[in-house]
Amino acid sequence: MPVISNEPVAAVAGIGATEFSKESGRSELRLAVEAITAALDDAGLAATDVDGLVTFTMDSSAEIAVARELGLDELRFFSQIGYGGGAACATVAHAAMAVATGTADVVVCYRALNERSGRRFGQVAAALSGMPTTSGIDNGWHYPMGLATPAAMVAMIARRYMHVYGATSEDFGRVTVAARRHAAANPAAWFYQRPVTLEEHQQSRWIAEPLRLLDCCQESDGAVAIVVTSVARARGLRWRPAVIAAAAQGSGPGQFIMTSYYRDDMAALPEIGVVARQLWRQAGLDPADVRTAILYDHFTPYVLLQLEELGFCARGEACDFIADGAIELGGRLPLNTHGGQLGEAYIHGMNGIAEAVRQVRGTSVNQVPGDGPVVVTAGTGVPTSGLILS
Repeated sequence: MPVISNEPVAAVAGIGATEFSKESGRSELRLAVEAITAALDDAGLAATDVDGLVTFTMDSSAEIAVARELGLDELRFFSQIGYGGGAACATVAHAAMAVATGTADVVVCYRALNERSGRRFGQVAAALSGMPTTSGIDNGWHYPMGLATPAAMVAMIARRYMHVYGATSEDFGRVTVAARRHAAANPAAWFYQRPVTLEEHQQSRWIAEPLRLLDCCQESDGAVAIVVTSVARARGLRWRPAVIAAAAQGSGPGQFIMTSYYRDDMAALPEIGVVARQLWRQAGLDPADVRTAILYDHFTPYVLLQLEELGFCARGEACDFIADGAIELGGRLPLNTHGGQLGEAYIHGMNGIAEAVRQVRGTSVNQVPGDGPVVVTAGTGVPTSGLILS
């Protein structure tokens, strides 16, 4: 937990990213270095200030390779977080713990991927069911049944949620409409100036019923980097610090990777509940204090379930909560003001953390008024993580 004596001691001091595209034309290592260089410049720091690096186990660019390319003198802390998109906020959590304990002074979290021009997560990878690991064994139960893509796996939970609570495809579509409306005002977004209507959502083709094309996040090339240091040091740098008021990881009972179908309640995301309870306790806040949220939107139904697990509304009430533009600018809880992974880019959730930092700084293209905290979540359906920035 990145606090000592109940006072936050770590903050995000810099953010950086490449452009978001469908064909980057360069290696993931180069993308990582570009994003990190931009983040350090944003913070007003040099590569020689960095003594820690954190990334995903799924990132192809090891910390030592990145360190060589950046010309770092030495590394005192390095870490990799597992479980795909669930790692996003945890990279910052681990960086904050390193800073809080004095293990490192300046830690950079990064994620670089050519997820459109390279390995496409939405396609079947049959080899995953034959790996000599526990994950391979788990995959062996459901791959032969046709559950071999994230969309197919999430469709099972979405269908159950619809059955139990009466949610409709139109309810899912309202998440898309809000995200694309925000992306339309964001020049960095792939879908800049390209909003969609609920009717267009309903006309988009099925991917895995009840998920339509516009219920599914993008496939993107790009990289994002986040610079974490002490609150005291961050206050002397270029930007108002985004203080890490809380950071948590969580895995729920009966946890699998995207296929936790053996729980008593399939229409829920208990791993987010684990994260939520820690976040509110650490920060001394509750959902009513939050002015905007960045929720991991790889698939629209999981945005609704996250709202419930985080306590913004009761179980089964998210469809009512988001009605009448509640999650758009001017609503009671604007979500994913950068456009999210549905509208800006899919960089495994790291671009969402960068947007939360911009909201704290007051520099978002879709700035939400007020000084309240921003809550951020990482990938759901897998062991996950979350942050509160203030």
